[in-house]
Amino acid sequence: MLGILIGAALVVCGILLLVLEALGRRPLSDPHRSVPGAQPTLEPRGQGMRFMGLTRNWYAAGLIAVGLAMLLIFG
Repeated sequence: MLGILIGAALVVCGILLLVLEALGRRPLSDPHRSVPGAQPTLEPRGQGMRFMGLTRNWYAAGLIAVGLAMLLIFG
C-alpha cells in the first residue's frame, strides 16, 4: 500500500515538474502583431519545442519512470 502511494506521488511530482518547465521560464502572453497589419496575438514569439526536450526534463522523466515502476511492482 505504501509503495503504491509513493509511486503515485512520484508520477504526480514528475508531471508537475514538466508543467513548471513548460510554463515557468517564459512569458505566457506577449501582445504583438506577427505580421504588419494583422490582428494582435498573445502567442509568444519563437517558443518552439525545445522546452520539451529530454535534456531539460531528464529529472522529471526519471521521477515518472521510477513512479511507474513502483506502481507496476506493488500494484
